[in-house]
Amino acid sequence: MASGNYQLEFEGPLIELEAKVAELDAQDDAVEGVVERRRELRRELTELRKTIYSNLTPWETVRVARHPGRPMTTDYINLAFDEFVELHGDRFFGDDRAMRAGFAKIDRFKVMLIGHQKGKTLEERQECYFGCAHPEGYRKAMKKMQLAAKYHLPVICFIDTPGAYPGVGAEERGQAQVIAENMFEMSRLQTPIICVVIGEGGSGGALGIGVGDRVAIMEYSYYSVISPEGCAGILWKSAAHAEQAAQALKLTSRHLQQLGAVDDVIAEPLGGAHRDPHQIAARLKLYLIKTLEQLSEQPLETLVSARYEKFRQLGVYLEGTE
Repeated sequence: MASGNYQLEFEGPLIELEAKVAELDAQDDAVEGVVERRRELRRELTELRKTIYSNLTPWETVRVARHPGRPMTTDYINLAFDEFVELHGDRFFGDDRAMRAGFAKIDRFKVMLIGHQKGKTLEERQECYFGCAHPEGYRKAMKKMQLAAKYHLPVICFIDTPGAYPGVGAEERGQAQVIAENMFEMSRLQTPIICVVIGEGGSGGALGIGVGDRVAIMEYSYYSVISPEGCAGILWKSAAHAEQAAQALKLTSRHLQQLGAVDDVIAEPLGGAHRDPHQIAARLKLYLIKTLEQLSEQPLETLVSARYEKFRQLGVYLEGTE
């Protein structure tokens, strides 16, 4: 989960201050003024982080969501769940490593856990297609969800993808059809479903596992009908306008909650999830347990009906205009 030498441009002042703090940390406390100076710089560092991260632009939020050190599905499996047993294959074509699924336990709840996986090293990223799932990945996800419903297990989905895989082979194997089928089946699945956007929530690739009784998003994640680069390519004929597109798409957690596209926002540690994976995992775990307790108390018929209506009511339109 380490971020290595990866730096976000807007974090330049933070990095400089962190370097100064590191220098003071290396000095002996017995040196006159070191302890006080260190305390002062730490206080200054905290205030600077608050200032920067409370004023992120939508494009800067996208950059944080894509940070290579940001915790991924497998990290949360290790930090927040117990007894994970991975399940493979879609019983049709193959096993897509961009989509992970398996039985897991969180507190007293046994669940089916499904999530996108981007990979950490270059080799892992290539194996996972950088988090872009193929049709077999979405078929695998649905097979496991149906298995969960059969044994009355809640489903938890972690969304972290720039979009579904756009290759010719994926289209030949029915990418759009499979995603549409997943959305339809999830809307009527007879078990509680919780969806959490943990990083990128891009287009249909996110929606393929994104229909749930509760849809949450982490504070510095994004959720959008298309990536900023894709939007810029269509509207301005150049990905160079991605920052402008991000502003127009209203894709941040704040915008999404105002629009009613998500139910909850999970606050991240100061400076983003990549700075404290254990803390964000603890917050995610508390949210999931609390939500599972709420959903488990509702009759399934009521739950499924409310889920369907929730998604039917998304969006706004104008009437009577000429």
